[in-house]
Amino acid sequence: MKIAIATLGSRGDVQPFVAHRSGKIGVGLQKAGHEVSICTSYSFKGSIVNYGLRYAYMNDEFVKFMATDAGLLAIAIASNPIAWMKKAMELSAKLALSQRQMLSEQWAEMQEAEAIVYHPKAIGGYHIAEKLGVPGYLCLPFPCYVPTAAFANPIFPDWKLGGWYNKLTYKIVPWMSFTYGDLVNSWRSESLQLPPTRYPVGNLVKTNGKPVPVMHCYSPLVVPRPDDWGEGAIATGYWFLEPPADWQPPEELIEFLAGGEAPVYVGFGSMAGRDTQKSTKLVLEALAKCGQRGIIAKGWGGLEAYELPKNIIQVEAVHHSWLFPQVAAVVHHGGAGTTAAGLRAGKPTVICPFFGDQPFWGKRIYELKVGAKPIRQKVLTADKLAAAINEVVSDELMGKRARTLGEKIQAEDGVGRAVDFIERQSRS
Repeated sequence: MKIAIATLGSRGDVQPFVAHRSGKIGVGLQKAGHEVSICTSYSFKGSIVNYGLRYAYMNDEFVKFMATDAGLLAIAIASNPIAWMKKAMELSAKLALSQRQMLSEQWAEMQEAEAIVYHPKAIGGYHIAEKLGVPGYLCLPFPCYVPTAAFANPIFPDWKLGGWYNKLTYKIVPWMSFTYGDLVNSWRSESLQLPPTRYPVGNLVKTNGKPVPVMHCYSPLVVPRPDDWGEGAIATGYWFLEPPADWQPPEELIEFLAGGEAPVYVGFGSMAGRDTQKSTKLVLEALAKCGQRGIIAKGWGGLEAYELPKNIIQVEAVHHSWLFPQVAAVVHHGGAGTTAAGLRAGKPTVICPFFGDQPFWGKRIYELKVGAKPIRQKVLTADKLAAAINEVVSDELMGKRARTLGEKIQAEDGVGRAVDFIERQSRS
C-alpha cells in the first residue's frame, strides 16, 4: 500500500512520523511492506532521507516564519487566547499565499496515495483523503480533538466543572481554525472540486458519516484511554526516533559527560521567545544555586550563552534517546516529544510550561509522581527552578518511580500498534 504522511511544524512535529523500533532496520510502515513518503518542510528532507524514506516536497515558509520576530511574538503571546486569536487573524492574511502553496504541494505529492496519515497542522491531509476516497488517519501527540468527559482539552483551562465542560472544550477546537476557512474552501473548490467544509482542520466525521480514525502517539500509561472514546480512537504508545546508524554525538559532549557526575539537562525548545538572554541567565543562575552540572540546549530560538562555567556545556541538536539516559534529570517546556523522551529514559522531570498542551504534560508528570510540580514560565525564577531541580535529583522514591515507568514505556511498541491499526482500519 502506498502511504503518504503529511506533517508540518517544528522538529517535534516531524520526528514521530519517522519513528522506528530501537536497533532495527527500516521504519514502521515501510518495514511492514508499505511504500512510505513524508511530505513536510524542506528543512527536514535530510533527516527523512537518512532513514530510507521518500521525501515529498513542501516549502519552508512556515519554518522560516517561526524564526522571525513576528513568529516569536506569536509564540510569546500564545498563553493569552484573546491576544493569540487576534494575532492569528492578522498573520493568516500574511501567510495566506504560502499556506495555499503548501496545500497545492501536498496535493501534487500525494495524488497516488492509497492511505494518508496526517498531522492537523498539515491542513490538506483530511481533504486529500476525501478527494481520493482513501483512508485518512488523523495523528495527534496529545488528546485535543476526540471529545471526552474524562478531562478538558489540554489547551483549555483545567476548570473542575465536570464532564459537560470537558466535552465542550473539544467542540470549540474545530472552530478555532476559522482563519483557514476561506482559504481551504477555495482550494477545495478549485483544486479538488469538492464542496465547502465547516471545519478546515480537525474533521472527525467523513462525508459518508463514518468517524475519522484517530491515533494518539503517546503512552496510555501516561494518559489512560478514556472510556467514552469510540473504537476509532486509540493511544498507540509513543513513536520514538532513534539516531541514524552513522550518527555520532559531539566529542566535546562525550568528554563532558565522562568528566563528572550526571548533569541536568535544560532545554526550552523554540519556546524561550524573544528574550533568550533573560531565559539563559535564569537557567545558569538556577544551576549555580543548586550546584549541579548542566547541559543547556539551544533549540530553535531557545537558550543561548556565549560564556559558560566549566560545569555547564551548551549543545545544538542532540538525539534525546542517546542523551537523556545519561543525565540526572530533565528540565524543559513540556513539549510532547521532549516529555516522552524524558519519561522513556526514566528520568525525573521539571516542566516549565508556556502554553498549549505544555501545562497538561506538566500536570501529568506531577500526578504520576515522577517530577516536580510544574512552574509556569511567567512566574519562573532562578530560586524556584533551583528548588525544583534539587527536589527531583534528591528524591530517591521519585527517581525509582521514574525508572519503573521508563522501563514500562520502553517495553511498549507504539509504532507496531500504529501499523496494526492502519492496516486493520484500511481493510474495514
